[in-house]
Amino acid sequence: MPEAAPKPAKRLHPLALRIMHWINAISILGLIFSGWKIYDDYPILSWLRFDDAYTLGGHPETALQWHFLFMWPLVINGIAYILYGTISGRFRKKLFPLSIGETLKTIGDALRFRLAHDDITHYNGVQKLLYLGAIALMVLQVLTGLAIWKPVQFSEFASLFGSFQTARILHFTGMALLCGFVVVHVALALLVPKTLVAMLTGGPRLQPAPVPVPAAAPDASMTSN
Repeated sequence: MPEAAPKPAKRLHPLALRIMHWINAISILGLIFSGWKIYDDYPILSWLRFDDAYTLGGHPETALQWHFLFMWPLVINGIAYILYGTISGRFRKKLFPLSIGETLKTIGDALRFRLAHDDITHYNGVQKLLYLGAIALMVLQVLTGLAIWKPVQFSEFASLFGSFQTARILHFTGMALLCGFVVVHVALALLVPKTLVAMLTGGPRLQPAPVPVPAAAPDASMTSN
């Protein structure tokens, strides 16, 4: 069966995805640093305070304005990112299927310092789990944030989490987990610099598999007697 000419090779990370990635990165960092200042004004854990050197805003009121400034780009860009990943099929190709066995094997390889980094076009089990978890965390942060910001206007969200204080605790917990994801994500990027370069340049070009073309039907005049 003849094969059609292959389509032009595309980058591992298309330009639209790279733009959304860096908007998300800047927004998340801005929300974390401004959120720490807001937290200091009304802490959940009495022993935990964040030094002003690591916060954004200077005063809780100013920090709250910064928080809102970074919140809207994250929400709008996050929706665009989820739509893009779903419609384009990128989530299905890169993040699924998620195998428990593969994830446990990847963790074991990492603990024995045998984790392979040769093929950056393939996500291992831990990467899939981390990225799916980060998406779920950002959704949780938006919902709990709305419940804290406007508990009356978004009473459905407030009731979903049980109470205003529960929403605060969940928002704080989500922030801590998101910080952990950022640390791991950055550490892996520094350990494998080509993954960071790929998110700047687009990475290697992926050659799609050629599409088979059905063979032409034989000429009727040639088959007739």
